[in-house]
Amino acid sequence: MSASPVGTSERIAVIGGGAWGTALASLEAHAGRKTCLYARDAGTVEAIRRGAGNPRYLPGVPLAPSLRATTQLREALDGATLVLLVVPAQSLAGIGPELAAHCPAEAPVVLCAKGIERGTGRFATGVVADRMPGARLAVLSGPSFAEDVARGLPTAVTLAAMSEAEADAIARRLSTETFRPYASTDMVGVEAGGALKNVLALAAGCVAGRGLGASASAAIVTRGFVELRRLGGALGARPETLMGLSGLGDLVLTCSGAQSRNFAYGVALGRGDDLAGLKLAEGVHSAGIAARLAEERSIDAPIIQAVAAILAGRIGVDDAVRSLLARPLKREADDADFG
Repeated sequence: MSASPVGTSERIAVIGGGAWGTALASLEAHAGRKTCLYARDAGTVEAIRRGAGNPRYLPGVPLAPSLRATTQLREALDGATLVLLVVPAQSLAGIGPELAAHCPAEAPVVLCAKGIERGTGRFATGVVADRMPGARLAVLSGPSFAEDVARGLPTAVTLAAMSEAEADAIARRLSTETFRPYASTDMVGVEAGGALKNVLALAAGCVAGRGLGASASAAIVTRGFVELRRLGGALGARPETLMGLSGLGDLVLTCSGAQSRNFAYGVALGRGDDLAGLKLAEGVHSAGIAARLAEERSIDAPIIQAVAAILAGRIGVDDAVRSLLARPLKREADDADFG
């Protein structure tokens, strides 16, 4: 699968001026595609326009000189042939009506943010489909740090759409020399992996912040993946998707260090730091609803439940760890299925 050639007629609108949206926009602009980034923050747009990058979300990272930026959603979407929607899950419903009013009907909309809408338990595709009936939706997710992508470091992700032909086509249109999307038709699986790994990264961060050691960290990631595949499978995800880039791959990356906002937030939780000045991680929004979805489906997910309880103030980190260690002993092979 090769990248689109420089000089392409592709016009990409990237909606969302955070780190991930900016990284994707710069990546596509570097590949020679006409790209316009929409951001609400006027300071961010002005900085990009004058060649100063995005100092708020990607400080010190140079962006493609050809990247355009605007605070006007209509301007970003004008003539777009492909739309990358990089808006947090909790904000999608709010931007939906304006997006529907100005988005070209023939342009696929690729959902690039990870999370579960609080209150409804819907993934991004459900939220957007409700606001944009008939839209050609796709999902992009996988192990990818924004700074790595913006700097052109090799990255592989999953691109899922309703049909194989659509997934192949969009993956080809987004591919660059350093960015490789693998096509899939399991949209639910890609969204489930992307959302649930954020919650588990909070747990991994808590373990690190509490200084519980590398062995405990490995146990949390491994047992967390068991919960991801259990709940993901119950939501309709395919096993092979959860074992792939957007499931296991993204979980491993997100639990690996402070570049992950969710992991960093978890570290602060584990240390007992003041959380007031931290950028809020998506897993904080998703933990409670993920725990509820597991409970409603009778899915055993003690780590997800523990994270939700910690965030709600119902239990401390030390008590949560003791509770997990006190669970009845069982055979590991009992978790071999994806049900």
